[in-house]
Amino acid sequence: MTQTNSYSKGKTVASMAMLTALAVTADIFLRIPNIAGFLTYEPKDVIITIGAFIFGPLAGLAMALVVCLVEMVTVSSTGLIGLLMNFLASAAFAGVASLIYCRKNTMLRAVIGLIAGSLSMVAVMLLWNYIMTPIYMGVPRQAVLDMFLPVLIPFNAIKAGLNSALVLLLYKGVVTALRKTGLIPTRASHDGGNRRANTITVVIVSAIAVATLLLVMLIFAGII
Repeated sequence: MTQTNSYSKGKTVASMAMLTALAVTADIFLRIPNIAGFLTYEPKDVIITIGAFIFGPLAGLAMALVVCLVEMVTVSSTGLIGLLMNFLASAAFAGVASLIYCRKNTMLRAVIGLIAGSLSMVAVMLLWNYIMTPIYMGVPRQAVLDMFLPVLIPFNAIKAGLNSALVLLLYKGVVTALRKTGLIPTRASHDGGNRRANTITVVIVSAIAVATLLLVMLIFAGII
């Protein structure tokens, strides 16, 4: 590893650490709890997605995991179930959006990515609420299904839409600030790494999808 590459990676890590700290701050201090009794809105996914847009989807997943771990041991009372649900929501939104955007950095791709990320998050959270909410709250699964239309779909759609708008509003300013401080490396030096990271992200997302569908099948089979 050359000294230049080492310095470039150091700047990337420093930038990701700073954005992760901002996401944790947003999670702790800007959250709106107890929506519909058990749902919470926090804008951490805005910062995570901006980081994923800059450094790639794998970096976004790493940031999401760190933020959700900090959330679990600070402001969350839902333990490991909450950690899983929060990470899946952030991974679906930021991971899918950045996977599309990072292939070609245009405003159109950003919008398409955010729409796809929003739809993915809504679908993932519906499935995982169906799986985990009866375990966490001790309610029958029919009660969770009854909440889909009046509560879960509107909440997750509004949350994703608000986060998407904030990403589009704040992204350019964050990138400009990082460029002025010299913390963003040139894209040419990271193209190969981004392609490898995108491949790993696809594998991770696919594994999560397979696990989700297997759990749903076990539920319908009456095994869980």
